[in-house]
Amino acid sequence: MLCLVHFWHSGEILSIINNLTFKAILTTIGRKTGNEHSVWAKAVTYNNMIYFSRRNPNSDWLKNAIANPKVKVKFDGKEFSGNARLVQEEELSKKISTLKYTDKNRQDEPRIVLEIQISSV
Repeated sequence: MLCLVHFWHSGEILSIINNLTFKAILTTIGRKTGNEHSVWAKAVTYNNMIYFSRRNPNSDWLKNAIANPKVKVKFDGKEFSGNARLVQEEELSKKISTLKYTDKNRQDEPRIVLEIQISSV
């Protein structure tokens, strides 16, 4: 099993290994129902954050995370709570696409990127 997160002995998150692409379960709170909604999605680690992205803004998980930024991310056999924000910086969005995709055409597609800062365990 790949370990993406390093911890202090107290359980506090020390760092996230950068530049990894992996599948994770992202859980959001439904903006209409208030119920948890989980999806498998490809994620990227960069600068101690986890990123998810979409080509279009019409996915429920993205709309839910924008409406309620408290999310959960499950990977590496563990579940973490986190805070989401929509990435506004074009350069950062391009960097995430470059890390996420090996195909040049996919890297160059405009994407909406969600940044997750995970909390302590």
